[in-house]
Amino acid sequence: MTTAPTVLTARALLLDMDGTLVNSDAVVERCWRRWADRHGLDGDEVMKVVHGRQGYASMAMLLPDRPMEQNHTDNARMLAEETADMDGVVAIAGAHDFLASLTGLPHALVTSADVALSTARMAAAGLELPDVRVTAESVGASKPDPEGFLKGAAELGVAPEDCVVFEDSGAGIEAGKAAGMTVVGIGPRAGLHGPDVLVADLTQVRVVPAEDGTLRLHFG
Repeated sequence: MTTAPTVLTARALLLDMDGTLVNSDAVVERCWRRWADRHGLDGDEVMKVVHGRQGYASMAMLLPDRPMEQNHTDNARMLAEETADMDGVVAIAGAHDFLASLTGLPHALVTSADVALSTARMAAAGLELPDVRVTAESVGASKPDPEGFLKGAAELGVAPEDCVVFEDSGAGIEAGKAAGMTVVGIGPRAGLHGPDVLVADLTQVRVVPAEDGTLRLHFG
């Protein structure tokens, strides 16, 4: 599963976590299907919405008449529930070597998880946390708003158009494109949302620093 182009050039990489570096689908399914049952909602319909977004934003879509304050309170409970459940959390194929190849190169984690959840999931998957991280606490708006990716680019001191985003969800891909960035989609879920490049997993990506300070991304 690879779509052209086979080489991209960037000055920085912005990496989503869930579905991109870490496979946490088992936990997400467990927690959100329980939430759906509590609210009398169809679990399958709920799962179509929740990937990539912060919990309160998903809840606002699913329960449009509920006060947002209640969504934020419920979201805090959900984050605690997810942080306590690491059963089945594993690295996406190739993630360890991919992150190791970025040592010393400009990159950031941009996730809808908070600090506690992102730290726990990366540790459970045996992955090193990037030095620059944009988490739920860092932004005022959830993906698909581009705020998180724009903040990541700013923290790295790189123009948005010189960044490449790695994402798996519709909300994340939309956010990356809204930020004016090139988007690499990871896995079959990403293929439904029109990323600029699509790969099955991170074993199909190689990052090579060039002498001019740019990063060359090779696919396949």
